[in-house]
Amino acid sequence: GGTAVAAAGNPAGGDGGAVLRIKDPGNAGPLAVAKKEGILERRLAEVGAKVEWGGSYASFTATVDAVRSGSINVLEGAISPVLGYLVSSKDIKIFAFTDPETDPAAPQTDGLVVKPDSPVRTVKDLVGRQVAVNKGGRGEYLLLLALQEAGIPADQVKRVYLNPDQGASAFATGKVDAWWAIVRAYPEAVAKGARVVVHGRDLPDKDLNMQAARTELLTEHPEAVRVYLKVLQELTEEARRDPGRFQNVFLAQGPTALSGARLEEENAKSRHANVPRPATPADASYVADVASVFQRYGVLPGAIDPKAVIFDLKPAS
Repeated sequence: GGTAVAAAGNPAGGDGGAVLRIKDPGNAGPLAVAKKEGILERRLAEVGAKVEWGGSYASFTATVDAVRSGSINVLEGAISPVLGYLVSSKDIKIFAFTDPETDPAAPQTDGLVVKPDSPVRTVKDLVGRQVAVNKGGRGEYLLLLALQEAGIPADQVKRVYLNPDQGASAFATGKVDAWWAIVRAYPEAVAKGARVVVHGRDLPDKDLNMQAARTELLTEHPEAVRVYLKVLQELTEEARRDPGRFQNVFLAQGPTALSGARLEEENAKSRHANVPRPATPADASYVADVASVFQRYGVLPGAIDPKAVIFDLKPAS
């Protein structure tokens, strides 16, 4: 409603008063550049809205807790780890998805890893072994999907629930036989010599990356969320063309800084990255697919209405 000027001058009009609370974006990616350059601050001001950058969280579960308490109201991640929240709560909805990577030249972003000398060669070889996964998250989803595709009952493989840092440690010390490594943990495991048995891209993976927000932010201030998504789209496009600008954004040295092969790999990921798009009612099928895998194996505590968790952000016009 109203023009940007009216909205900025009149808290009751437009999106005046909206505050987007976003977790710390770290040292890489579109949101890190947005934070460093004040891009969201400027663009949201045009609709009378603001951004507040929050803390960083060790796991997606910790991020979800911050969303539940309201200290974060916009989050990104895979579909899988928000399902448990969505089953029990109506206070977040998904408003954007990123379509799956299909280009074989794009770097892999996850994998079931074993030690180089492990006897595990295929998914079937996991029977009777221990596999580290993040509970109710993408690692657990992909393992269950891989077992399902291979026709192996899930109870024949022991899932060990560990967050990425714990998983890395348990894998390195041989406490688990295999680990479904995701996000930054995956290239680091491969760099240290781990062998990959299967990737998510080898499976009928429906666990898309998504953007979600607290429902009251979406219903009361959709324009502010549209601005956020537009900025994210523009910066993702820029990162495809000029990936180097989106790495080592705040720090060129230290544990979060990348160099050499790891930097090259992240740059290649950026070049291939698909641009997030607004969610549509048809995307309920992705949510339903991921939820059905979790429900089949008792990971989800209840049923979910896939259509009810998607917010259609399309403008009123």
